[in-house]
Amino acid sequence: MKQLKTFLLLCAITFSYLAVQAQDIHFSQFYMSPLNLNPALTGVMNSQVRVVGNYRNQWASVLKSNAFSTYSASYDQKIPVGRYDYFGVGGTFWGDKAGQLDFKTLQAKISASYSKRMGGYRSKSHYLVVGVEGGIAQRSIDFTRAQWASQHDGEGGFNGNLSSGENFANDNFIFPDFSAGLLWFTVFNERSNFYVGGAFSHLNRANQSFDPQTDLPLYSKFTVHAGGEFMGGGKIGLVPGAVALFQGPSFELNAGASLKFLLSNGRRGDNQSFQLGLWTRLANRASPFDQDNATTSTTIWADAVIVSTRFDYNNFGLGFSYDLNVSDLSQASNGNGAFEFSIIYHITGEEKRDVYCPNF
Repeated sequence: MKQLKTFLLLCAITFSYLAVQAQDIHFSQFYMSPLNLNPALTGVMNSQVRVVGNYRNQWASVLKSNAFSTYSASYDQKIPVGRYDYFGVGGTFWGDKAGQLDFKTLQAKISASYSKRMGGYRSKSHYLVVGVEGGIAQRSIDFTRAQWASQHDGEGGFNGNLSSGENFANDNFIFPDFSAGLLWFTVFNERSNFYVGGAFSHLNRANQSFDPQTDLPLYSKFTVHAGGEFMGGGKIGLVPGAVALFQGPSFELNAGASLKFLLSNGRRGDNQSFQLGLWTRLANRASPFDQDNATTSTTIWADAVIVSTRFDYNNFGLGFSYDLNVSDLSQASNGNGAFEFSIIYHITGEEKRDVYCPNF
């Protein structure tokens, strides 16, 4: 019974990923993956150029070598326009692999934004940013690694030499993908700011079926996020953040805050700091089928508690986080969820205009 229970939990992990996670990647350190969060964040930075790398590994304690892994790399830069405004241009490449069947997604996209100053003066101002992105993605799966009921040998084992009775002619497909976003940010001074934004992803709702004769459109996704950095007169400040994702029947909320400890004066070009953060992720799930009402009900549940740390040294930023699984799947995972690494590198030059942005 214990083995059966573990097996069912593993199935729950796999199918929940294929149904929800396979549609879109997500990072616990969403604040260190700006172009994957919102195309309007392209070029929003306190530098001329930004290079970002992210890596996430999930369920390794349960699935071992079949653990889910996600990686991303992005480049963006800002271009001054007029006296106070900016263009932002960038590109992102990410890949994702899930489970025993090597369900993979690869995507390359380019993004652009325009930041318009709406009010304020010099270092204390308000900006509205509009962003768009477009790209090409490929999805693939290795059906030869699947195990079917027809391949059960009748003696409690699996025999790969038995015919599965299944025929899949198409194991990969390519589709275009387009998104748009908005961002509003207010800079109070060079050490404090606030931002709120939203994005609408998968505008074209591309077909996700491996069968060309079947139409399975990708759910559009709505992202709402907010955060900021609030430094007092001393060297300790608060860096809160939240992101809510709505995609088809699925919902996810990641929210929390970090304490930021300045190791320098915190001014531009002398950014040395250390952060410790605590976050939580909530998600929805369907309850067992209600035969009397012929419906399912949906509840919000705690999926993970996330501990994070970040160290910034001038142009470099390094982040690490770990997801502690607190859902029912913890019976199989023993509370082990996912770990992430993030790195950000800023290339700065002479800035003739005293304009500040939120820190990512």
